[in-house]
Amino acid sequence: MSDPSPHDEGVARITRLRTDVSHSARIWNYWLGGKDHYEVDEKVGDQILSFVPELPRSAVADRRFLARAVRFLAAEAGIRQFLDIGTGLPSADNTHEVAQRVDPSCRIVYVDNDPIVLTHAHALLTSTPEGATGYIEADLHDPEAVLRGAAATLDFEKPVAITMLGVLNFIMDTDEAVTIVRRLLDAVPSGSHLVISHPTTEVDGEAMAAAVDYWNGQGSAPMTLRSRADLARLFDGVELLPPGLVSCSRWRPEDTDEDVEVTHFGGVGRKR
Repeated sequence: MSDPSPHDEGVARITRLRTDVSHSARIWNYWLGGKDHYEVDEKVGDQILSFVPELPRSAVADRRFLARAVRFLAAEAGIRQFLDIGTGLPSADNTHEVAQRVDPSCRIVYVDNDPIVLTHAHALLTSTPEGATGYIEADLHDPEAVLRGAAATLDFEKPVAITMLGVLNFIMDTDEAVTIVRRLLDAVPSGSHLVISHPTTEVDGEAMAAAVDYWNGQGSAPMTLRSRADLARLFDGVELLPPGLVSCSRWRPEDTDEDVEVTHFGGVGRKR
């Protein structure tokens, strides 16, 4: 039997698409002003905003943090390989676009477990001729599957930047989250980097807790918030680069208008 074609794989993904249950990537897309979401995502997204009206600002800040971090890693740290786990729906300044503007030879692997995300990724996230862009469907709960799939595009003998924006909050147990991050870091050499953003209790804690309680009660994949101390544990074994673990809007902002504290914290670490 022959392997399935990309078209067949895309059809299979669409058949598994749930449009009756909201999904975080689609709600994020809604808050960012995109069009790749459904009525259920708008309803749930609006309800969440009734708890924390500032969340769209966090969504924008998170995307800008990704762009600044990737640009720093490619331009200043010399990273040419990126493993983007929890890709989300394509938007402006995706990882490969930012990295390949610095060096067209950069290689990027996108990882997600949502059918609509992978379908859009295959259609929209293309590469320069000099570099490569790969896509794998995998769940962060199974880091071995992530690493196996990424090895088809990335060389794990050379430094890799592992980016996990807004995805570790779906690993409910902090000890498990730490173990997953450590397993991923064990697979890459010294000089590799880790980029994380995560919703936190440090800003608008009570409102955020109420929003997450609502989210967890309406049928979507459950998520959790973490304190600064819990988030710091995710960076065990790497050297946090200045300014450390901060509101993601305050990680090396390029515009003073960005320097407003938001509900997501972020950081970039280097493996020693």
